[in-house]
Amino acid sequence: MTEQTPAASVPRRFEGRTVLVTGAGTGYGAEIAVRAAQEGARVAVHYRSSAAGADQTVARIKDVGGEAFTVQADIAIHADVIRMADEVFERFGGLDVLVNNVGDVAGDQMSWRDLTEESIDHVLAVDVKGTMLCVHEVGSRMLEQGHGAIVNIGSTVIVRGSARAPQYAAAKYGILGITKSYAQAFAPTVRVNTFAPGFIETQTLLDRADWKSGRREDMIAKTPMRRIPGPAELAGTALFLATDDAAHMTGVYLNADGGFNMIGA
Repeated sequence: MTEQTPAASVPRRFEGRTVLVTGAGTGYGAEIAVRAAQEGARVAVHYRSSAAGADQTVARIKDVGGEAFTVQADIAIHADVIRMADEVFERFGGLDVLVNNVGDVAGDQMSWRDLTEESIDHVLAVDVKGTMLCVHEVGSRMLEQGHGAIVNIGSTVIVRGSARAPQYAAAKYGILGITKSYAQAFAPTVRVNTFAPGFIETQTLLDRADWKSGRREDMIAKTPMRRIPGPAELAGTALFLATDDAAHMTGVYLNADGGFNMIGA
């Protein structure tokens, strides 16, 4: 599922900058990567197993006049993350922005009763361990170069939890701990923030059994904005945290869920 933002409406916030997006072969990550390119960035498109998807994202970036290359890694393996970081910094000669988009939502699980140890281990390994390794390795190199911004993709699931997949809610809560810890460790040189979208109608969500059997209509009815956005609509919102306009923001949890949770004072 792809959407195209009209070129005339896209600001050039990343002119001359470099961006690495993890999990950019499909879904939300692909839209973030394309949007970064539309805004002037050179983009590293990470993938674990979807090489064809990553190549398609690169092709889309080239179609909008951008520059991109693919990089493969299993972010739950430390050696892979080190290799990925080294490759990206060597290819670009540095890196301005990291977007940690990779995450596992345990989408095949429809109830907490279906929880398995295998699923717990996998979700925590990808969402928590993987995010931490990427922040640690890429952020360390950003510190050495003297600048950088990291955006971790979280979720509003932390507000209410998930009766469907508790391991997913626990993992996304863990990302807040990673964000706040490294925001302190890397300040003032490198900023680290979390962007938390609500439901986004990626193809994966559209294919989910609960989404096709009434969950979608229920969520729309409970959302003040009365709609569920596609991934391209929130790509620029995630990237905001890496812009100069967010220069005084670090350790932040920023959500965009159409008002579903109404977080705040």
